[in-house]
Amino acid sequence: MPSALTPPDRRRLEALQRWANLLDAAFGIPGTGIRFGIDALVGLIPGAGDALAGLFSATILLQGARFGVPRLVLVRMVFNALVDVVVGAVPFLGDLFDVGWKANLRNVRLLDRFVVQGQRTPTRGDYLFVTILLVILVAITALRLVALTLLVAYLT
Repeated sequence: MPSALTPPDRRRLEALQRWANLLDAAFGIPGTGIRFGIDALVGLIPGAGDALAGLFSATILLQGARFGVPRLVLVRMVFNALVDVVVGAVPFLGDLFDVGWKANLRNVRLLDRFVVQGQRTPTRGDYLFVTILLVILVAITALRLVALTLLVAYLT
């Protein structure tokens, strides 16, 4: 880690990395490369498990904002966390998804890129990711409006 980080910031980042690993990759299935963490296990508790995992994701996001990570990257981090919480809420299948998605590790890697490695501007990939995300959201909104218009026309 660069010397520009204060000792408390360094400890905070190291703690976030340990927690992300515990939540997403602490355990392995012998003979495979499959790793999972507590997130997938607590997700088996309907409702409460995914809510608890979402709280830790929010902690990573807050730390990203505290460290001054660019807003575009924070959007990317929010998306990772939302996908984890929304898909993770689907019983059993969401827990299988958690094994592969690893939102906390993704977000800590993004945080590391900007805080530890000292990168201060978003990459082309960040811009592309957020642009594609916005296009998808606009398309979904447009499709919903078209469906609503067709439904109203059909009912009248």
